[in-house]
Amino acid sequence: MILDNMPGSPRIVFLDSSTMNAGDIDFSVLRQFGKLTLHAVSSPQEITERIAEARIVITNKVVLDAEILSHADALQLIIVCATGVNNIDLTAAKSRNIVVSNVVGYSTASVAQHALSLLLNLAGNTHRYAAEVALWPESLIFTRLAYPMTEMNGKILGIAGAGNIGCSLGETAAALGMNIQVLARQGSLTDKHPEWPRVADQEFYSSSDAISLHCPLTTATRHMINSASLQFMKQSAFLVNTGRGELIDEPALADSLRSHSIAGAALDVLSREPPPHEHSLLAEDIPNLLITPHSAWTSLEARNRLLDGIANNLRTYLAGNPANRII
Repeated sequence: MILDNMPGSPRIVFLDSSTMNAGDIDFSVLRQFGKLTLHAVSSPQEITERIAEARIVITNKVVLDAEILSHADALQLIIVCATGVNNIDLTAAKSRNIVVSNVVGYSTASVAQHALSLLLNLAGNTHRYAAEVALWPESLIFTRLAYPMTEMNGKILGIAGAGNIGCSLGETAAALGMNIQVLARQGSLTDKHPEWPRVADQEFYSSSDAISLHCPLTTATRHMINSASLQFMKQSAFLVNTGRGELIDEPALADSLRSHSIAGAALDVLSREPPPHEHSLLAEDIPNLLITPHSAWTSLEARNRLLDGIANNLRTYLAGNPANRII
């Protein structure tokens, strides 16, 4: 679909608009900035042709590598409608004087809410009881005691990545009576909540009753959850990941859950998305694993804030002072 503005205005191409639109987002706010072409999705074979004459490209997850960028002679701005920009070859973009910007802060409340929801589902075994509602009429007592419920009041929540989302989760969990500690990481820039103890690796994993991952994916954090760190964790501990899938060694987590060396895990992200059917964590024999489809950020409120961020990036770029500039 093409939304035309005045002649001579820049061509703007959105390569995967369906990633943020469930039929409830009005993209017409972007038409004031140029001639807008919306593609619901773009296959690798379609990208080069679609961006050939574009001055501005908007993408969420479509990969723009050096080969693709080499054919985009008119391209001056890439807006990633997400915080992470790992789908863009930044070196190639910089060599071609292409500005790359992202959008930050739009999903903090939604992701923190979802992380807490995942943790509370694990603690109450809500997902397991809900899947077995038909068994309640067969109970000989007024309730069912098939799965344990864990009270999180007084327990320790370990947060890996105390940025905006991690801190929002910690603040809410503290209101429920949890004690908060943060994984001490070299290079961490956060100075929020200095009252929360910063704890080194082994103590962090062994003392936390629940761990929630919110740190960026780097060479240092890739597979930070692995067979060694999982062995340090309590048998009663829960693991939540709404960060990046590759923070976890997924086969190691599957083995840990099968052996009941931790109590449960809830994940909103996997290393491949969408995952293949044969993904190691989609096996039917893994107990107490709750997976949602990278949906933590998808509230309507968050997606509207994301749209506002895209519009702001367009506005500031065209005014000569691009906001949220990565390069």
